[in-house]
Amino acid sequence: MSGMKRAVIIVHGRVHGVFFRDSTMRKARELGLAGTVQNLPDGTVQIVAQGSPSALNDLILWAHEGPPAAVVRDVKTTYASPEADLDGFRILF
Repeated sequence: MSGMKRAVIIVHGRVHGVFFRDSTMRKARELGLAGTVQNLPDGTVQIVAQGSPSALNDLILWAHEGPPAAVVRDVKTTYASPEADLDGFRILF
């Protein structure tokens, strides 16, 4: 896990009902990241992603735009220690 980072990304705006989770999963898999994405009750989307710093940066930059129907107003990112058992990228319901 050397060189790996883990980011928790909270996306604010019109991000529910616009295929944000599915688009995030496809983008994260394209970047080779592991983790999860889920809608939160407060109307935000939470992305937990782990991988190389450059791939995480690419995902964070992408999250500022999201899929075409999304209207992203703000993105907050915090970092945590990588988890050894995080494998693949999936949507949490």
